[in-house]
Amino acid sequence: MTRIAALLIALVALAGGAVLLFAQPAPKAPPLPSAAQPQEGLEVATFASGCFWCTESDFDKVKGVKETISGFMGGKTNNPTYAQVSRGNTGHAESVQVTYDPKVVTYQELLDYYWRHTDVLDGGGQFCDRGSQYRPVIFVATPEQRKLAEASKAALEKSGRFSEPIAVEIVDAGVFTPAEDYHQNYYNTHSLRYAYYRHACGRDARIKQLWGDEAATH
Repeated sequence: MTRIAALLIALVALAGGAVLLFAQPAPKAPPLPSAAQPQEGLEVATFASGCFWCTESDFDKVKGVKETISGFMGGKTNNPTYAQVSRGNTGHAESVQVTYDPKVVTYQELLDYYWRHTDVLDGGGQFCDRGSQYRPVIFVATPEQRKLAEASKAALEKSGRFSEPIAVEIVDAGVFTPAEDYHQNYYNTHSLRYAYYRHACGRDARIKQLWGDEAATH
């Protein structure tokens, strides 16, 4: 089931009829490199865990996170649009670029948070969204990020919590392309539609199934 299909079903069921799902896309912002230069004292991390509306919403709740941007990384098409990526043939994953204050929250803490907001066993998409464009990825921009990400993944695998292998990829960061303006802060600007979608997609139910009492509530 695609995100749009899940949202449509939820809207019909909960609102009693079909509604317009999305506003017309605003002009795209110019692409930013993955190693975008944050303000002095801030750092950048990039994560993919399915729907970027949800990933952005999750990371915006972390103390020390200063900015989140929904976009695309990991593909071969220059300056991809949402329509192109959603078809699954550009190689990109929906991703969120997180700018954070390392004096308040460390990269290791962001990793720990990421694991508990991701279906770590599903490499073919996330929740109701299927396809490589929704695959879970940690995009690492520095040797230190790679070292921490690989150690964190190895620790999770060795913990014995899951009987299946961890499906999250750890990949060198490439060019990050911000998504169209109407995708940014979608959980705030279209709060009802977002809530219907998130519930219908089963994201929080699956996270609860995986993590139990360690799962965050939203």
